[in-house]
Amino acid sequence: MTSGTAAVKTKTDTSDDKVDWIAEIRGLAVMLLAVFAFHSFIAKPFYIPSESMMPNLLVGDRLVVSKYPYGWNWSSVSFHLAPRGDWRVMGSTPEYGDIVIPVHPERDEDYIKRVVALPGDRIAVQNGRIILNGAPVEQKVEPAIALPLDANSRCDGFGFDDFRAQNAAGDDVCRVPVLRETLPNGATYLVIDHQNQQLDNFAEITIPEGHVFVMGDNRDHSSDSRELAHPQGLLGPVPLENIGGRAEFITFSLDGTTSLNPVTWWTSLREGRAWSTLRPAIAERKPAAER
Repeated sequence: MTSGTAAVKTKTDTSDDKVDWIAEIRGLAVMLLAVFAFHSFIAKPFYIPSESMMPNLLVGDRLVVSKYPYGWNWSSVSFHLAPRGDWRVMGSTPEYGDIVIPVHPERDEDYIKRVVALPGDRIAVQNGRIILNGAPVEQKVEPAIALPLDANSRCDGFGFDDFRAQNAAGDDVCRVPVLRETLPNGATYLVIDHQNQQLDNFAEITIPEGHVFVMGDNRDHSSDSRELAHPQGLLGPVPLENIGGRAEFITFSLDGTTSLNPVTWWTSLREGRAWSTLRPAIAERKPAAER
C-alpha cells in the first residue's frame, strides 16, 4: 500500500516538473519586443567602425544614441525594419554641432556625422573652411593632441604617419594637428584638416527645407554631405526623416585587443573615454562692442 502511494506521488511530481514551452516562448518574445521598442523609441548602443569622426570619436568607441530628440520616423526603427518614407512624428530640427546618425540615402547603412548647416542655410567649403551664409566659420589652430596608438588606432594610412611620437610616460601615441571650429550658435569642437584633397572645396548650395548638411570631424577622410557622386558619400544634404538619432555619450572604448580570454575584456579598455559626453561645448560669445 505504501509503495503504491509512493509510485503515484512520484508520477505526480514528474508531471508537475514539465516545462510550459508556450509560456517560455511567450515570455522570451515579450522581452525581445521590449528591447526592440526601447532601441527604436528611447536609445540604442552604437559602435564606431571608422576614423571619419576623429579626433572626437575613435574606432572602438561604444556610445549611446538617443532616438527621441528629433521625433520619430522610419530610420528610428532598429534594424531598419520599417519601410522608407517622409513621415515624422513630433519632428524637430537638430542644432548646429549635434552629432547625428544619418542613414545612407540608398542603403540601410548608418553613418555618424556632425550637423554644420540647417534648413535654409547657404553653405560652401573653401580650402577646407566652411563658409556659412557668406561668412567663414571660425577656426583656430590648437595644440596638437595625442591619440592612442593601438590595434584600433594605427596612425597610418590617413596622413598621420609623420605624427608618431611618445608621451611623457613613454607610451607611443599619434600626435595629430587639430583646429577648433565654432559654429554660429557657439557649438565648438576639434576637427582634423591638414591635407589638401578634393572635398576641401565645395561650391555653395542652399540647404532645402527639411534637410541638414553634415560633415565628419576628420575632414580629410569623411564621406559625408560634401560627397555628391561617390556611392560611399551621403550625396548632399540629408533629409530629416533619414536622421535616426543623436549621439549622447561614450559608454566605453576598446583598443582592438579583445579576445575570448575574459582577462582581455578588461585589459582592452581604453582609459579616460568612458562616460565622455558627445554634446558640443558652447563657447562664450563676447558682445559685438567688445570684439
